[in-house]
Amino acid sequence: MDDALPPYHADQPGRGDGGRFLPGNKLGRGNPHARQTALLRETLLAAVTPDDLHAVVRGLIEQAKQGNVPAARELLDRVLGRPAPAPEEQPQAFCLTCHLASHYGPRAPVDDV
Repeated sequence: MDDALPPYHADQPGRGDGGRFLPGNKLGRGNPHARQTALLRETLLAAVTPDDLHAVVRGLIEQAKQGNVPAARELLDRVLGRPAPAPEEQPQAFCLTCHLASHYGPRAPVDDV
């Protein structure tokens, strides 16, 4: 499967070099909530002190020590990072000899294959 992007044409309206949106293109306005999100993040960062964050982390550690599994999982995910997903099992290749042996038993006509 080819993951390449479809080709763009420089003559497409509203597109510039490299396929980027030009100023004024109504489809290239970006995230409409970005300003609000930035303001909320700025407000939160201004309100939380390092001491507040330290107290929250200490509370999370204490909950994890008491056996709170979600707290322990959150703590470990934040400190060590999430574990990588397990690799998917690869399907076994089809083996005609194996198939015949499983179908016919020990007297399978495998020598004729």
